[in-house]
Amino acid sequence: MKTLKKLTSSKLGSRKGATMLEYALIVSMISIAAIGSLPILKNKISQSFSQTASSFQ
Repeated sequence: MKTLKKLTSSKLGSRKGATMLEYALIVSMISIAAIGSLPILKNKISQSFSQTASSFQ
């Protein structure tokens, strides 16, 4: 029974590092997607601000 507890606890410890790695990969993919979409959104946002500014004049 003690051997089973040792195996279980060692597997849980290694899973903790794997979970952190998975979260890091998710965050990096989201960051890459956000940075990649900035040039596309830049023009649309600029046009939106220009239209809003011209409507106030």
